[in-house]
Amino acid sequence: MPGITREEVSHLARLSRLELQDEELDHFAEQLDVIIGAVARVGEIAADDIPPTSHPLPLTNVMRPDVVRPSLTPEQALSGAPAAEQQRFKVPQILGED
Repeated sequence: MPGITREEVSHLARLSRLELQDEELDHFAEQLDVIIGAVARVGEIAADDIPPTSHPLPLTNVMRPDVVRPSLTPEQALSGAPAAEQQRFKVPQILGED
């Protein structure tokens, strides 16, 4: 597979609205060549007999069951708040909206 050219990098830069210097075009062409080569190697390894997965290890739901436990009452939770209203924390308005 032929390497990516300076002209292709320049074209991508224009599409991305990036202004690149000549030495940057050469540098990025080399880097993009390495990336494209790595992706091609991954494509060679992938086999039809390997099922696609979202994670390399089998996972099960690791969350604990939702169990009601004793907790603070609204009055206890709001006892240290500088201001409370209708059993909620009252905070200063910042957006100027009602």
